[in-house]
Amino acid sequence: MDHPLRIGIWALVHGNRAALRDPLEPYDASWDRNRRLVLEAERLGYDCVLVAQHTMNPHRTDLGQLEAWTSSAALAAQTRRIEIIAAIKPMLYHPVVLAKMALQIEEISGGRFAINLVNAWNRKEIEDAGLVFREHDERYTYGAEWLEVVEQLMRGEEVNHDGRFFQVRNYRLEPRSATRARPRIYVGGESPPARDLVAAQADVWFINGQPLEDVKALIADVRQRPRRGEPVRFGLSTFVIARETEAEARAEYERLLALAKQDADIKAYVKANTDAAVAMRKTQAKFESVGTNGGTAGGTVGSYDQVAERIAAFHAAGIDTLLTQFQPFEAEMRRFAEHVMPRLAHLRAVPAAVPESAA
Repeated sequence: MDHPLRIGIWALVHGNRAALRDPLEPYDASWDRNRRLVLEAERLGYDCVLVAQHTMNPHRTDLGQLEAWTSSAALAAQTRRIEIIAAIKPMLYHPVVLAKMALQIEEISGGRFAINLVNAWNRKEIEDAGLVFREHDERYTYGAEWLEVVEQLMRGEEVNHDGRFFQVRNYRLEPRSATRARPRIYVGGESPPARDLVAAQADVWFINGQPLEDVKALIADVRQRPRRGEPVRFGLSTFVIARETEAEARAEYERLLALAKQDADIKAYVKANTDAAVAMRKTQAKFESVGTNGGTAGGTVGSYDQVAERIAAFHAAGIDTLLTQFQPFEAEMRRFAEHVMPRLAHLRAVPAAVPESAA
């Protein structure tokens, strides 16, 4: 691999990642918990944090939900090294407003900010706000045009855009990034339109957790698509259960899986509000796993050595950003830092700074 392995975490924007009713992790998606979590992750050596964006809780509307962008601005002011990646659903923010917010957080962070474009799966979140929830492929057409405007504005260019969805006249934003061309751009989604968008406009493609051979095929597909500028890079989401022995890890997996089955009502609610065309849901349906966004489908359940070996295999396949999930989060995040990170030290030997955006 040309790039060192970067290891990040998912912020707990809507609490538990594997099972809601876990006696070892009471529900808590508060700002205070997330602040403490990210500060500790930075001290432990994690390289980035993804702050997913949901305006209402996607699992239950009576549960708390962290707001991504105000929280990311606050995290930018309180951290010193960790990259802060804020997800964004284009339908919720005009590109001019979002680009200005991104540049402000970029300034606050000193060049450690990134956006993660996701084209939305939760129909209820959009339609209940009185907005149009476009059909799957049109959401990617919309997102591509939205990102075109945002990218130019984040570069500090004067934008004149007359498109299908947006008309922008003589717009320039200052101050631009003082440290690089613009904030980094991550894109999620695995459908054919998503892959086209990644190849054309993303710096990094976030892939949902799934077996190694499937990840290799996805990487190969995007690498063969037309591309200008620097090659696209790849990230992977995975839920980690690591223990001294494989048997101990499997026992914990079975505990979480049993707890997750108690959330049948939540899963039914999520399914009812999910666009059936979303590729992520189709991928997840193939595997029994715990966690979100593919969870443990990537196979990161086992002894410390086994988990490190599996992560090394993903890195060799082209993954250079690994976004980890845990439960209970804080205790397992510390366990991973103590036992698995040292086993991956040779993959992380080059200092993992926030790279410059693609030219």
